[in-house]
Amino acid sequence: MFKYIVQRLIIFLPTLLVVSLVAFSLSKLAPGDPVELLLKGQAGESGQKASVQAYEEVARRLGLDLPVFYGALSTAAYPDTLYKIVKKAERENLDKLISQYGNWPQISGYYLTLKQLEAGTQNIVADSVSYLAKNTISRQVKELLLNHKDAKIAYALTEIQKIMPDSGAIITLAPLIEQLNANYQKIKTEASPQKNYIPSIKWYGFKNQYHRWITNFFKGNFGYSYLDSRPVGSKMWDALRWTLIINFISIILAYIIAIPIGVSTAIKKDTPYDRIVTTLLFILYSLPSFWIGTLLIVFFTTSEYSPFLDWFPTGGVTDLPESTPFFTRAIDIMHHLILPVFCVTYGSFAFISRQMRGGMLTVVRQDYIRTAKAKGLEEKSIIWKHAFRNSLFPIITLFAYIFPAAIAGSVTIEVIYSIPGMGKLAVDSIVARDWPVVFTILMFAAILTMIGNLVADLLYALADPRVSYSKK
Repeated sequence: MFKYIVQRLIIFLPTLLVVSLVAFSLSKLAPGDPVELLLKGQAGESGQKASVQAYEEVARRLGLDLPVFYGALSTAAYPDTLYKIVKKAERENLDKLISQYGNWPQISGYYLTLKQLEAGTQNIVADSVSYLAKNTISRQVKELLLNHKDAKIAYALTEIQKIMPDSGAIITLAPLIEQLNANYQKIKTEASPQKNYIPSIKWYGFKNQYHRWITNFFKGNFGYSYLDSRPVGSKMWDALRWTLIINFISIILAYIIAIPIGVSTAIKKDTPYDRIVTTLLFILYSLPSFWIGTLLIVFFTTSEYSPFLDWFPTGGVTDLPESTPFFTRAIDIMHHLILPVFCVTYGSFAFISRQMRGGMLTVVRQDYIRTAKAKGLEEKSIIWKHAFRNSLFPIITLFAYIFPAAIAGSVTIEVIYSIPGMGKLAVDSIVARDWPVVFTILMFAAILTMIGNLVADLLYALADPRVSYSKK
């Protein structure tokens, strides 16, 4: 058994590597700029120079000034330092220019002049005459930093030339503007697009974004939320508490109720009891949990329809502060969670009981069950001591899927009842583009799925000693 566990854990490593690569790749392809999301809500027009400095500091803290991976397969047209352009939109624009013209030295010179013009415009204290000119130049420079099409670049350069005054502080920018025009003409006249067809392999070593992310993940450092800069681990732990409470209560109730139902319907197969119970369970299974949850809120949490039906709170997990005595607060929490737990639980009755029924029907037809009956053993002993244990395999298989699902939480129920669990956290994070939280949840879901499969295999051996994972 120990050897089997070690073998499975070794297999987990490449699986986890693939999952981590997928999660990391998706985080890179996710829309939005992570630095801008982090800086959102902070001081806006306190000075663009200060905001540029803040952007670079946050980018360094997130490791965005590092190469993405250990190496890259690109073309001879691309430099091995493009990752140092930390602004995502500007880096993507330079990427398009390279794929269009293929001459990085000229493109780099154009970009550096553009950044110098941007900084020079910000540093100028314009008088009333040149204030409009300064704003126009700043606006057109931003357009140039984000555009790769020749028509738009030519238009922006023309607008800058037209707005240049004959005197004042803005005139000091004239040499930079002339150099910018010259550098852009160089890009077009000295283009070498054929370099985009010459493959090139670039090696960056271990100092890269993926290595930093995966090592921090296994150290328990999952990064920071884009919304409130809180550690992702702290946000997940707060949500995980409520999800675990709801789902573990739900799992225990579902198994305690559904297993005896499955056993009894298998014993009384094709009887009116079997048909009635099966019909009722499938009716429950067919009712959407979000619809039942909404009906329960409407009819059992307000006095609008009847003052005698206002039994439960509308939502949330408790109305009492943390300073409230433990037992008083625990009772209040239980009162709040009765409806959510019911909504999460009732749909699983039919599924688990049918699995249990199918397993029992397979086992009761076996020869050793007929032998036990022929020996005159009590039916209760035959069912629970002999048949039940050997029919647990479908139920154990379900555990491998229920385990990660219990951690992930029920999205619809948590949203409907305003429960701050993992499901609600995942939805809120996706809507708000809080990708560190989203992809950390994805990684944990993958890890828990693998753990669930391993635990299921071990439970097979516990349920039936004849199951062996060692080679003979």
